[in-house]
Amino acid sequence: MAARYEDLGNGVYCIDTDLYRPQMAACYLVREGDAAAFVDTGTYHTIPMLMEVLADLGLTAEQVRYVIPTHVHLDHAGGAGELMARCPNATMLVHSKGAPHMIDPSRLQAGATAVYGEEGFAKDYGKLIPVPEERVVIAQDGQAIDLNGRTLMFIDTPGHANHHGCIFDEQSRYCFTGDTFGIAYREFITDQGPWMFAPTTPVAFSPQDWQRSLDKLAALNPAAMLLTHYGRVTDVRGLLPTLRASIDALAQMALAEENAPEGRVDTLKERIFCTWLEEIGAHGVALPERDSRELLAVDAALNAQGLDVWLQRRAKAKT
Repeated sequence: MAARYEDLGNGVYCIDTDLYRPQMAACYLVREGDAAAFVDTGTYHTIPMLMEVLADLGLTAEQVRYVIPTHVHLDHAGGAGELMARCPNATMLVHSKGAPHMIDPSRLQAGATAVYGEEGFAKDYGKLIPVPEERVVIAQDGQAIDLNGRTLMFIDTPGHANHHGCIFDEQSRYCFTGDTFGIAYREFITDQGPWMFAPTTPVAFSPQDWQRSLDKLAALNPAAMLLTHYGRVTDVRGLLPTLRASIDALAQMALAEENAPEGRVDTLKERIFCTWLEEIGAHGVALPERDSRELLAVDAALNAQGLDVWLQRRAKAKT
């Protein structure tokens, strides 16, 4: 399939990773002269598309200086090892808690295979390629890297995952947010703007940490947030309260089920669906409910599972 990508200006390109459906997940290419960096990578299946985008822009794999996964969830970093293998001069910059899984992805692959099955994993994610340890640099909070004179800064942003980092590009003032600034699918954009929610994917949801991470991102006064799911949003001040409210609402939804573990995941999933359908109706989304449920099915299931894991951690901490 031909690569689908969008020029966002300032040498930044949004690339559709073609996971599940168009415009469900993206990764980004930053170009400065004859040097390039990728922020997130999509899956193993995405990498030929990234090579195509490089060629379209007159760049080669040898000119890729950095590969920067925001975190190691497979929709963001499943293709990182293969991309590193194809880009011999690239360095991987990654959170300290994510680095071991990039160097030895066997646990990631075993966990994902257990969830999706071998056939499902192969179909959607392909395989995970280890990254040589000597090509991995552990990112520190506030660390700046030089891309041909252009400064990219790593920001430690736990909350969605404890190994999550965002990248702030000082030249464009774009912030590459992975999942920290939420999800805003384009199918739900109306004249009120994007509709946004927080992804509480397993296994390290932490609402308090997440709110503090949003404080850090807001303090940068970014011109736009570049979401993995999906694309650029510019009304940062307007969307921030919506995202904060989504984090709080999901946490409260989970806490209401804290003492009822039996069947909790299914209960949470349906409560999430009901809340989201009510929100998108108020947002002016005209899609039939069946279509909205189909678009949100993966997220509702993952959010419910993540909230359940959070409640399990809370229960264990009390014992």
